[in-house]
Amino acid sequence: MLTEFQDYLTFENIYIWSNFFILPFWLMLIFIPKSKITQIIVNSVILPFLFAGTYIYVVYNLILLDEPISELFYLYAGIDSLYTVFSNEGFLLIFWLHFIFINLFLGSWISNDAIKYNVPLKITFLPLILTYLSGPVGFAIYWIMRIFYAKKLRIHD
Repeated sequence: MLTEFQDYLTFENIYIWSNFFILPFWLMLIFIPKSKITQIIVNSVILPFLFAGTYIYVVYNLILLDEPISELFYLYAGIDSLYTVFSNEGFLLIFWLHFIFINLFLGSWISNDAIKYNVPLKITFLPLILTYLSGPVGFAIYWIMRIFYAKKLRIHD
């Protein structure tokens, strides 16, 4: 049974399931950010541990496939090296998991901050969608909108 489960958890299946898995959390942040269920599920340690477990599983499989894990550090050597690192399906999956989790983290921060400063849901809708698609863009747009509701301009909180 364990072997069948491991055969099912291919890099392709992990990619597909992680994309489907993340959507309900985004929908909660966008449509019901003040709900207790959203606060408990999205802002708890559950998601980081699930993503960490998936991340570790992918690294474990890379080790089993005799992939040179040290090649991950070549991504800092230049754009050609980054392209080479991303040509490996496992390394690409690791970075994709990282990307969707960091974007969810940003979305959670935006949602909590909007609650803190009473920013209307209709205002946070667009920045949250943009954060889902491209984290820093949505965050920057939210930050600009936030200035009008927080009535102060701060670089940190």
